Amino acid sequence: MDPQDLRSLQILEEIDNTHSPSQRYLARKLNISLGLANSFIKRLAKKGYVKITTIPRNRFKYILTPQGFAEKSRLTYEFVQYSFSLYKEALKKFEGLLNELEKGKVKKVVFYGASDLSEIALISLKASDIKLIGVVDDSKKGKQFLDFTIRSTEELRNLEFDRIIVTTLELKEPMVNKLLQNNIPKEKIIIL
Repeated sequence: MDPQDLRSLQILEEIDNTHSPSQRYLARKLNISLGLANSFIKRLAKKGYVKITTIPRNRFKYILTPQGFAEKSRLTYEFVQYSFSLYKEALKKFEGLLNELEKGKVKKVVFYGASDLSEIALISLKASDIKLIGVVDDSKKGKQFLDFTIRSTEELRNLEFDRIIVTTLELKEPMVNKLLQNNIPKEKIIIL
């Protein structure tokens, strides 16, 4: 899905679900600049998806038009298709990886990163003989990830594992460097 379409969908959803959101609110919610939020809203208004009206004290109110509802539905459908395709592709990659690991006699793994990708990896893992013994993610330490309490990178020393699989959508290089700094041998690290 095109990143611009994804932002448009997010803005249309926020306008539909939030009573009179401000541009500042939209920018903060979507983690974009105020100017970019303004630009998106103007573009959506120009296309006829959003109506802009003024309310007291120099504020604007954004209202979805019937065309806006239709566009939101179209983009939602496109997003669901894209997500399902991404899910199937990730599942296929994990299944291939796990087959290779089983051939290499790997029995225990750790996931590095608690994300949607980790959940897909866990689904694949259940169809194999490989056991997940922990989930590591410094930014989510102490929280729950399915049946696991998320651990910090430093706690890897307390775990016995054959491989660590980087299961995050973030930049992988800083994470690999962090693992190497914590004396995890490079040959034990798997990057997808």
